[in-house]
Amino acid sequence: MASGGERRMLFDIRGKRKHVVRVVYAILALLMGASLFLVVGPVNIGSLLGNSNATTETTKIFQERAERLENELRKHPEDEGKQLSLIRTRLSAGQAAASNDSRNGNPPGAEAREEFEAATAAWDAYEKQVGTKNASPTAAQLVAQAWLVLAEGQSAAPSGFEEAFESLEEAGRVQRVYAEGKPSASAFTTLALYLLIAGKFDEGDRAGKRAESLATSKQQRK
Repeated sequence: MASGGERRMLFDIRGKRKHVVRVVYAILALLMGASLFLVVGPVNIGSLLGNSNATTETTKIFQERAERLENELRKHPEDEGKQLSLIRTRLSAGQAAASNDSRNGNPPGAEAREEFEAATAAWDAYEKQVGTKNASPTAAQLVAQAWLVLAEGQSAAPSGFEEAFESLEEAGRVQRVYAEGKPSASAFTTLALYLLIAGKFDEGDRAGKRAESLATSKQQRK
């Protein structure tokens, strides 16, 4: 985690650093918008099912399924399949709740954030059991996006930058699982952006160089 001094320097907007901060915020806004699109999806669930009541009901269905999975995992905590199902189900519940918020013109609300937090907690338990090297890259990518959505909500709250930076660091940590499990230029570019925004400049630079090395064309390397 970046130290308090590093954070103060990052947000010191005097002189030339003011332009750096503007660029960082622009990238952060783009990343958050992209992550919300990926988490909520291009199709609004409310439009698909008819109204906001439908998305509320969908959220409830996923929540009930997640509770059943949690009960089953108490009996069989080593079941990796159920652990991954729980992660995806909590993400789906958050997606449904966020879709309902989006339909009403709002960012992800408390219910959506609670589900995304539950998904990240389920991921932590799963990763601890199977080990980072054996964790699912596909699930990791989705969890990293959930951390980004959580950072968005935290950065909008008063004095929420500490929590937002911690969430961004977690997004980077989990994105690394995806990037190393399924290495590609885009995976490491996303990792580099997460790390740079979180203030981890050396690690971000290394991830950027890895992305460049994986690029398949001159245009992609640029």
